Amino acid sequence: MYRTHTCGELRLADAGKTVTLSGWVQRTRDLGGMTFVDLRDRYGITQLSFNTERNKTLCDQANALGREFVVQATGAVKERESKNNNIPTGEIELIVTELKVLNSAKLPPFTIEDETDGGDELRMKYRYLDLRRPAVRSNFELRHRMAMEVRNYLSSQHFLEVETPVLIKSTPEGARDFVVPSRMNQGEFYALPQSPQTFKQLLMVAGFDRYFQIVKCFRDEDLRADRQPEFTQIDCELAFVEREDVLNTFEGMAKHLFKTILGREFHEPFQRMEYDDAMRSYGSDKPDLRFGMPFVELTEHAQGKGFKVFDEAELVVAIRAEGVAAWSRKQTDALIDFVKRPQIGSSGIVFVRWAEDGLKSTVDKFYSQEDLQGWAYATGMQKGDLVCILAGEQHKTRKQMNELRLHLGDLLGLRDPWTFKPLWVVNFPLLEKDEESGRWHAMHHPFTSPIPEHAHLLESDPGAVKANAYDLVINGTEIGGGSIRIHDRSMQEAMFRVLGFTDEDARYKFGFLMDAFEYGAPPHGGAAFGFDRWVSLFGGRSDIREFIAFPKNNAGRDTMIDAPSRIDEPQLKELGIGVTVNNK
Repeated sequence: MYRTHTCGELRLADAGKTVTLSGWVQRTRDLGGMTFVDLRDRYGITQLSFNTERNKTLCDQANALGREFVVQATGAVKERESKNNNIPTGEIELIVTELKVLNSAKLPPFTIEDETDGGDELRMKYRYLDLRRPAVRSNFELRHRMAMEVRNYLSSQHFLEVETPVLIKSTPEGARDFVVPSRMNQGEFYALPQSPQTFKQLLMVAGFDRYFQIVKCFRDEDLRADRQPEFTQIDCELAFVEREDVLNTFEGMAKHLFKTILGREFHEPFQRMEYDDAMRSYGSDKPDLRFGMPFVELTEHAQGKGFKVFDEAELVVAIRAEGVAAWSRKQTDALIDFVKRPQIGSSGIVFVRWAEDGLKSTVDKFYSQEDLQGWAYATGMQKGDLVCILAGEQHKTRKQMNELRLHLGDLLGLRDPWTFKPLWVVNFPLLEKDEESGRWHAMHHPFTSPIPEHAHLLESDPGAVKANAYDLVINGTEIGGGSIRIHDRSMQEAMFRVLGFTDEDARYKFGFLMDAFEYGAPPHGGAAFGFDRWVSLFGGRSDIREFIAFPKNNAGRDTMIDAPSRIDEPQLKELGIGVTVNNK
């Protein structure tokens, strides 16, 4: 056999045993007469010991080993004289009596240790080497444990795991679809699912009552740290439920994960916040509540004093940073540079300090001490605080202030990744209007139900309608969300009309669903949670790529296998596609 034990298994109690280990050479240390080799596998590291006095040939073999050679070593377990308390096997070593090279290896392009010298692109190109690093492998052990606990919890709540199709019909209403040409039906295309939304609703019509799936989904959209073209979500649906039932079920799942994975218990219900309140106080529908700094509107206090920037603004809004009134000009200029970045787009910041010599602002010539004291009172300012003020068009300015607030939270160390503040955001607008086209678009998706008291407004005043929808937000990250669905054909048809569908369009794209509603569709609702995001949150990281075995880069490319790639002409012809696209 290749091994009797793993490299993370042996302890002092095993001293005297003869064992065989197999793994990869992490490093060798030639001390002149003695050589030590750190042998690594998935389970840990064991030190191999060679001595020229015992066996010079074996010692020479050990000195010839390169990094990442695959070797098999047999010998006796012995207590180490110089123990390593940093690893579980640090009290023992293996006195090697037989060494066999199972495969040699080229020198790897970066150091395969927790602290590596490889950059992101290099590590992604050689991802199979990066995955050998214990720090990376532990991410996937976490992912595995979380998947198991999700299944355990949902199974205990009587959910059935059901697989839904991957080749489906294209209905581009959210992000762009990835499309797949059909060889047998040339000129027609499948789409990869952005979510199993309609299928899980059909499972409710079918009487399955409670469904879940840990499922791959696909969206052809621009990428960022928490977004990939293919991602995994925990997809769920329940029949005969109202919103409260759904929130309680998945709050229970969240609490179960916190307890079983991190040992954290939440005894109180998660906080809930109206969408309108979140936007008013934090400029975001996913506010980070690990720290304060809610927005304070100063429009009425600040206008009419001759300062043009404030007088012409739709909104003047402030946040208070505690205890930083003594920040230098260099530090406040850095904040101004931050908000002036093109992706934020502010023209600048007005500062008010409460220093030892009283209240001072960067617009003192327009405002009296009495005015500044009014601002200080409105913002809850105390001696030693700094207030930052932005002004402009309402929606844009709130978004800019959200970015500044998060940036200040980072600078002041207020966003501890191991502090968790879960939040349900509820009552989103059902629809949002595209000002260029004048069309209404679904804020979530076109199957979301209005809250019951707004259902009658759907066609007469669509902008006033609130959705019976909810998002779970943790530490400023949208972990997932869902809604109570439309289950009545006439309501679904009305929604399609508001969205600008013709009857023919609605019938072509979603006729199967509307037909199903005529055969006894129960009231139902559900949610989907970004599994990659949830794992990265529990792993204390913001980049989900570290928790995906083979991720894409920011350009949507897999640099390891060099995909996407060109398709040969005969294959295109077989698919009935006559145009060759030359990719890089």
